[in-house]
Amino acid sequence: MKCPFCNQDNTRVVDSRPADDNSSIRRRRLCDECGKRFTTYEKVETIPLIVIKKDQNREQYDRRKIEDGVLRACYKRPIPAQQINDTIDRIETEIFNREEREIASNVIGEIVMERLKGLDPVAYVRFASVYREFKDVNTFMDELKKILH
Repeated sequence: MKCPFCNQDNTRVVDSRPADDNSSIRRRRLCDECGKRFTTYEKVETIPLIVIKKDQNREQYDRRKIEDGVLRACYKRPIPAQQINDTIDRIETEIFNREEREIASNVIGEIVMERLKGLDPVAYVRFASVYREFKDVNTFMDELKKILH
């Protein structure tokens, strides 16, 4: 690793620990030439995941979209923020564990619904009502009956 101050190659790691996001490593380095310290972050390089939308358009996977949907579904529900974040992490892990370069948006939606079903029934119905585009009360009731059985 080159020193950002003197551009020399002689640096060494003096401290290494997980970063705040727990998905990367924070390393404190020391330059043997100039003696200055600097921080680097090491993260696993992943292949970008492409989401195939309903209209067959493709876009790059964006975690924020899942976060937005889950947070909207859990709005004003008695669910701790940590539990919501853990659920989002599990959803993302399940998506990436498929090891596919492309995934259909409806597959992501089904994964989210399955996780929300175990988290909170009201959040599940809220998400399902938007995701499945309920057209009338009967469609809504059919989904509620699935939860009750």
